[in-house]
Amino acid sequence: MPVVAIIGRPNVGKSTFFNRICKSRQAITDDRPGVTRDRHYGTADWAGHYFVAIDTGGLVPASDEVYEAKVREQAEIAIEEADLVLFMVDARVGPADIDLDIAKLLRKTHKPTLLVVNKSDNDALELDASSFYSLGLGDPFPIASNSGRNVGNLLDLVVAGLPAAEPEEPDSSVLHVAVIGRPNVGKSSLVNRLLGDERLIVADQPGTTRDAIDTELSYNDQRIMLIDTAGLRRAARVKDNIEFYTTLRSIRSLQRADIAAVLVEAPEGITGQDIKIIEQAEQERKGILIVVNKWDLVEKDTHTIDQFTATFHEKARLMSYIPLIFVSALSGQRVTKVLDQLIEIWQERLKRIPTAELNDFLEEVVHARPPAAHRGVFIKFYYMTQTDVAPPTFVFFVNYPEHLDKSYLRYLENRLRERFGFVGNALRLKFNQRVRSKEQH
Repeated sequence: MPVVAIIGRPNVGKSTFFNRICKSRQAITDDRPGVTRDRHYGTADWAGHYFVAIDTGGLVPASDEVYEAKVREQAEIAIEEADLVLFMVDARVGPADIDLDIAKLLRKTHKPTLLVVNKSDNDALELDASSFYSLGLGDPFPIASNSGRNVGNLLDLVVAGLPAAEPEEPDSSVLHVAVIGRPNVGKSSLVNRLLGDERLIVADQPGTTRDAIDTELSYNDQRIMLIDTAGLRRAARVKDNIEFYTTLRSIRSLQRADIAAVLVEAPEGITGQDIKIIEQAEQERKGILIVVNKWDLVEKDTHTIDQFTATFHEKARLMSYIPLIFVSALSGQRVTKVLDQLIEIWQERLKRIPTAELNDFLEEVVHARPPAAHRGVFIKFYYMTQTDVAPPTFVFFVNYPEHLDKSYLRYLENRLRERFGFVGNALRLKFNQRVRSKEQH
C-alpha cells in the first residue's frame, strides 16, 4: 500500500487534514509523550484507492532545540518511507521563512511533492495561494481542511500521483511472514537465528517496498519469505524515533504478509503497546503467532507458561484463538518450533470446510442455543457457506441479521473454532439477509 507523508511547520492544519481523510478508518496513535503530542498513521480510502497517511509533527528545520530535532528526524523518516509528500502551508500567513527551509529540504530529496495551501477558505485566499510559487515546488493547490473545500480534488491528484498497485498474484506455495513488535524485543535476533540455522536454505530478494529485503528460507520443504528484514537492520540507525520507524515499517510489512509473528518480551510481559500491535494485525485479518522471546531470563516453575498465557487472555479477551510460543532467540531454544507453528497457522488459513458439513454444524449450534427474539420477531438461520480463505470467510443467511446481538455472533465464532479449528487466524463472518416470504413476516 502506498505511503503519503503530510509535512509542514507547526499549526498549518496537518492533523485536521489527516483526520478528515482518515475519518472512516482506525488510526494508530502512539500514546507516548515526546516527539509530538500524537503521532498518527491511518489508512485513507479515496474512490477505491487506499494509501497509508502519516501525520508528522510540526517541522522546524533550523532549530537545535531537542524537541524540534526529534520532530525533524521523524519527518525525515516519513519522507524517506513515503511514495508522495504533501507539503502543507498556511494561506492566511503566506510564505514563511520556515516554509522556505522545508521547501529546500524537500527539493534535495527529489520526492514527488504536492504543495498544499491549507486554510484557503474563500475565493480571495485561493487567489493569494499564487504567492507560494516562490517556494519552487510547482503549482500551489488551495484547500480548506476544516470545511472540506477542494479536498476531494486534492485527493484526485494524490491517487493519480501514487504508484500503480501491483497486481496481486500471490504464490500460494510461499508463506509470507512479517516479524513485528516493539523496539528491542529481539526481532532481528530471531530473524538472524532463523537464517543462521545450517538446515535452512537462504536467499535475499528485493521486496516490493522500497529498500526492503525479503529473505527466503526453506524449512521441511516449505518456502517461507521473511518480509522486510532490511527494515529491522535499518532501525538501528534511527536515533530518537525508533518506535515511529518500526511502527511504520510494521504497517507496510503487514500489508504483504500472510502471518504476523508478533514478538513480545518475556521478562516485561504483554504490554499495552504489544496489544495495539496485535490488534493491528487482527484488523488486517492476518494469521497471528505471538512469540514470547527471552524466555531464558524468566524464573520458571511448572505453571509459568500457563500463567503467562492466562495473563494474555485477560488483557486480550477476544484473542484466545492466537497461540503463544516461548523461545530464546539468543540461545536458539525452541526457535525452529516457531517455523512449525507458522506453517500450521498457514495451513489453517487455507482450509476449506464443505458446505454440507457447515450446515450440519449450523443446525446443531442454533438448536443448542437459538438466537433471542427481537421484539417478538423470531430470528431464523437458513444456511451458511465458506466463501473464501486467507482469511477464512463465512457467510450466514438469516431473515433478520440486523437483530443479531454481539454475544450471539461471538457464540457462533467460538463454536466454529471449537469444531473446525482455524488456530491463529482471525475469521471474517458475514450475515446476509435472505429475502423473506410473506408467511415469514
